[in-house]
Amino acid sequence: MSSPTSVLLAGGGSAGHVSPLLALADALTRRHPGIRVTGLGTESGLEARLVPARGIELRFVPKVPLPRRPSGDLLRLPLRLRDAVAAAGRAIEQTGAQVVVGFGGYVSTPAYLAARRRRVPIVVHEQNARPGLANRLGARWTPYVATTFAATALRHATRIGMPLRREIALLDRARLRASALEHFGLESQWPTVLVTGGSLGAQRLNDAFRDRAGALSRAGIQVLHITGVGKQFAPEVPMAGAPYVTVPYADRMELAYSVADLVVARSGANTVAELTTVGLPAVYVPLPIGNGEQRLNAAEVLAAGGGLLVADADFAPAWIDRELVPLATDRARLARMARAAADLGEPAADERLADLVELAFRSAS
Repeated sequence: MSSPTSVLLAGGGSAGHVSPLLALADALTRRHPGIRVTGLGTESGLEARLVPARGIELRFVPKVPLPRRPSGDLLRLPLRLRDAVAAAGRAIEQTGAQVVVGFGGYVSTPAYLAARRRRVPIVVHEQNARPGLANRLGARWTPYVATTFAATALRHATRIGMPLRREIALLDRARLRASALEHFGLESQWPTVLVTGGSLGAQRLNDAFRDRAGALSRAGIQVLHITGVGKQFAPEVPMAGAPYVTVPYADRMELAYSVADLVVARSGANTVAELTTVGLPAVYVPLPIGNGEQRLNAAEVLAAGGGLLVADADFAPAWIDRELVPLATDRARLARMARAAADLGEPAADERLADLVELAFRSAS
């Protein structure tokens, strides 16, 4: 047998863990229509909604947060981890999984432990430039380790990029541009800035752009602003200026990318990977929490000249006036930045990760 018939994909909590899981599932089922792909997640994460919505069976494990400091959670950790590993083990046995693929987060640690005990091959994919604890553990037990970024320090790591939805990975922005402009009620004669803070929005971006909506319109800069659910506002713009359109959420980001000439966004791993893959220049405003991984995620594209980085505290209306307006209207500079970003894109990352799954399977056969 040259390919697996059942694979367990462990990941969840955030979109950064769920999105590549879904992209790999799609790649495996394209190659092997009869393969059994099962997700492993928690009942409280995004995966509980997104994975079944794609027609993929989802098994659950208890959520096991790893305390960063001494607390009652630390005392309860051994029992919680034991229960989670047992649940992961049952999922492996009941689905007949021949490879376990982990994407980090709460779910992956018990999945790696259960797979190792059963001598089931492990594949690890790390989204962020700075790896999390679960994937640092998993990478000790397998040579099949893939990363989104070249600078990620993990044992046995090979950079493959971020597995993405085909609608993004194969996006032809020029072909879709006219229909995308119509979809959002935008016009073709203006340079267009896409502002997005993800599904939850980014209050810092929302406040700064709301303050400068009129100025951007008068400067001839069209804006598509994805504010986040519950954070939409009515921009105050002149009748004769460039449009400023706000939407709470875009369920077809390929259309949003197709209208954009420049993007202002956070620098989550998935966002950076999507923007480089579709070849869009960006202003990255890292989320100023966590372990600093968002700043690191943007490091490669910044070094290549495909983006700018602005600290969250520095992103203010005055920065828009001083830096963004000249950039958004400089077509030559945007074109250079777009080429630099596209050079880092990895549209076939889903296929490369599927290759690694098959290699892991053959090594154990």
